[in-house]
Order: sequence, then structure tokens, then C-alpha cells
Amino acid sequence: MNPAFFVTGTDTGVGKTRVTCTLLHATRRLGLNAVGMKPIAAGIEADGRNDDVVQLLAASSVRPPLEWVNPYLYAPPIAPHIAAAEAGRPIDMTVIDQALERLRTQADVVWVEGVGGFRVPLDAHTDTADLVQRLALPVVLVVGMRLGCLNHALLTAEAIANRCLTLAGWIANRIAPAMARFEANLETLQTRLNAPLLGVVPHGASPEQAALALRLSALPGLLRPIESAATPRRR
Repeated sequence: MNPAFFVTGTDTGVGKTRVTCTLLHATRRLGLNAVGMKPIAAGIEADGRNDDVVQLLAASSVRPPLEWVNPYLYAPPIAPHIAAAEAGRPIDMTVIDQALERLRTQADVVWVEGVGGFRVPLDAHTDTADLVQRLALPVVLVVGMRLGCLNHALLTAEAIANRCLTLAGWIANRIAPAMARFEANLETLQTRLNAPLLGVVPHGASPEQAALALRLSALPGLLRPIESAATPRRR
């Protein structure tokens, strides 16, 4: 089965979509087909589309049906469990599971972007951590580098470990370019997070440019398709 990874963040607004697009471009640079998935999205533009989903599709190398990429889209930009209740359309994890399985037949690698942080409620009883457990995916953590990121990153890593999930790697996203003691904070995270740093995404860089800063060779299972092929495929 082709590999897939779940991209989560330390909080809302840490640049998960931008980093997921960067991961898509970095994967394509390895000669692999890559597709982004946003199982749950909240908030639509005037044209009825969600901007995160639009960005993921633009960065992907294949164009599967939209309902596979984004099974659940709600109009108001609010917490998904509230949006789902108001819309009368509850989130069914089976639908997401089936959509992911279809995407894995279409691309060499699937990058699944979460919504908000790691423990965002999806209904009265479940949250995104339950979804990741069901999908059984390794996790890539996006750390928004700003004041408070140490606590948020370590708590998220602890929550991932408590669910018996694999933190496959983490990415430092420079959302606050003037952050005091950036290097010291980065070193602290490297010391305390039990996963490889895949790269630092520069502030203001496009996903195509930022892809050059990522080191995906550290991700277990990612290179299996390219290693098993006699000639890497370029797309």
C-alpha cells in the first residue's frame, strides 16, 4: 500500500496548509506522484470553495475527484463539530477512510492535512486524534515558531505518543520571523522531540522554494516506492 502521512499542527494558524503544500512539492522533487487530502474543512470563499483545499489541489501532481480530497466541507469557519451539527451533516470516519484508500491508489504518497490542532473535536465523543488512530498513519508535526511553541509542541508530541501513534518527524515553520532566540528554541525542540527535524520553512518562502529546505529521506517508508523502481519517475 502506498504510504500516507498525517500532518497536524501545534495550533490553528501555524501554517499547516502551507507546509503540506511544501511537502507535496518536496515529494514531487523525488520523482513521486503526490496528492494532498483535507478530510475536513470549514470556511468557504465567495466561489464556494475552501482556500486550503484549492492550495492542496494546486500543489498535487494528480487530480482525483474533489470528494476524495475533501469529503467534508462546511460553510462557516468554525470548529468542525459545531459546523457539522449546524449543517445536520455529521462526520463519518468511514467515509474519510474510504476516500483515503482511493487516493492511495492514485498517488505514490498522500499527505493528509488535519484541521486545527491534534485534539480538535469532531462530534460529541471523538476528535482528530481518534481519526488519526483509525487511519493508522504516522504523524508529521508542524510547529509554528513563535512564543509559546515549546509548550504546544511538547504537549502535542505527548498526546501523539499517548495514542500509540508514531511521530515520524516535525517541521519548524517560521511564522514569526522576529521571534526572539529562534535558534535556542529550535535546539530545545530538537533535544526534546523524539523525532527528526525535517526542515525549517523560511518565512515568506513559496511552497516550491521551501521544498528545497526539507529533508524527506528521514521519513520511514516514504522512499519505498522510488527505491523499488528501476528508474525514478519524474512528473
